[in-house]
Formats: sequence, C-alpha cells, structure tokens
Amino acid sequence: MLLQLSLALGLSLGIQWFLWVVAAVLQTEKFYDLAGSGTFVLLSHVSLRWIGTKYLRQRIQTGLITIWAVRLGSFLFLRILRDGHDRRFNGVRDNPRTFFIYWTMQGIWIFITLLPSLMLNLEKRDKPLGLVDYLGWSLWTIGFVTQAVADQQKLSFKSDPDNAGKFIQSGLWAYSRHPNYLGEILQWSGLFLSASSVLHGFQYISVISPLFVWFLLNYVSGIPILERQAMKRWGNDPAFQDYINQTPVLWPFTL
Repeated sequence: MLLQLSLALGLSLGIQWFLWVVAAVLQTEKFYDLAGSGTFVLLSHVSLRWIGTKYLRQRIQTGLITIWAVRLGSFLFLRILRDGHDRRFNGVRDNPRTFFIYWTMQGIWIFITLLPSLMLNLEKRDKPLGLVDYLGWSLWTIGFVTQAVADQQKLSFKSDPDNAGKFIQSGLWAYSRHPNYLGEILQWSGLFLSASSVLHGFQYISVISPLFVWFLLNYVSGIPILERQAMKRWGNDPAFQDYINQTPVLWPFTL
C-alpha cells in the first residue's frame, strides 16, 4: 500500500506541476480549481483499479468523490469564467515561483484530503456494510447539500443587480457566515468515517484528512481571507456589524 500511496502523491504533484507550466506561460488561474477537481476524480478511480477489488464500499466512496468534484469543479470554473479572475491570485499569476507554490500546495492538499479513500480503495480486506458506513455517507450527503445550496444561494444573490455592493445574510448564510465551507468539512468527515470501517493500524493516520480540511479552511486559505475582505468592504456598516455579532463564523450553533 505504501508504494501505491507514494505513486498517488507523485501523480498528484506531477499533474499540478505540468499544469503550472501551462498556467505560468499563459499567466492564468482560470483552470486551477478545475485541475484540482479533476485530479481528485483521477486519483480516486486510478486507486480503485490498482488493487482491482472494487468492493461496493469502495465504489460508493469513489462515486461520492466524483459527484463532489464534478459539481464543485464545474461551479468554480464557471464562476471564474464569469468573473474573469480569482482574487486569491492577484500578484501571484505573474510570479512563476510563487505560482509554483500554489500548484504544489494543491497537489499536497489533494493527496492528504483523499488519504482515507485512497487507503480504502487499496485495502484488500472487506466487510459487510454497517452503521458506520451509513452514518458516514449520511454526513457526506448533509455536507454536499449544504455546500450546493449555499453556493447557489450566494450565486443567485450576487446575480441580482439590486444586491450590488451588499453582503448576503439570507438562507443558510443567516445561520453561518461560511456555510459552503461547513459543507466541505462535513463531506470529508463523512468519507473518513465510512472508510474507517475497514481501516486498521497505521491507516487511522488518515484522520488527518478532515482535520486538515478544517484547519486549512478555518485558519489558512478560506475563512481568514474572506473575513478580512468583508471587514475591509463592510466593516463600517452597522448592518454588517450586527450580522457578524449574531451569526457564527462556521458552525450554526455555539457551545
């Protein structure tokens, strides 16, 4: 299994590095997210074929990853085509060295996030589907619906000319300031849970997947950036101050 995991990491990085060359030459980030989603699908299906078992649990897991990647990848690709650029890459797309770091980090992110499912697909042992599997896939479903609905609500909000210059605080966004990220975390947590039903020994290290997604979105590339941008844009707006004081950052409840 370690050999196959090493090959998966190498394939993930190799794809990103090849596409970095193309992106750096064209000075564009337009296919960055699409490349990431496509690599998720590729690695999932390749790992499913390396061992050749194709148990039902493995096929369901791979199918759910494919559904997530196709929906989110196409959504993000269409968004950047519509907007013309991604603000994350301002000052980056024309700097090949910094751009290379972004593509490399994407390759590592893909591998770490996929780790439980890669280990599941590379596992020769199998056991009947049970409660843990159904709980995991139910959690994934909740996360998928949450993310898809939140994305569509925000898209509809921004598409309305009457909302120009305003911030969204309706729908799921009334309960969480970042419901799309909440959905992302729930999905990968669910996929780890379902994979854990056959994991054993060192394979439990793959719990790093949902923890990594949570840490990345909560402290690095997701929420902090958007919160700073929002404060810069609406920080002096009393309505926005009321919104951030009354609406949790991520989880729609407080402990």
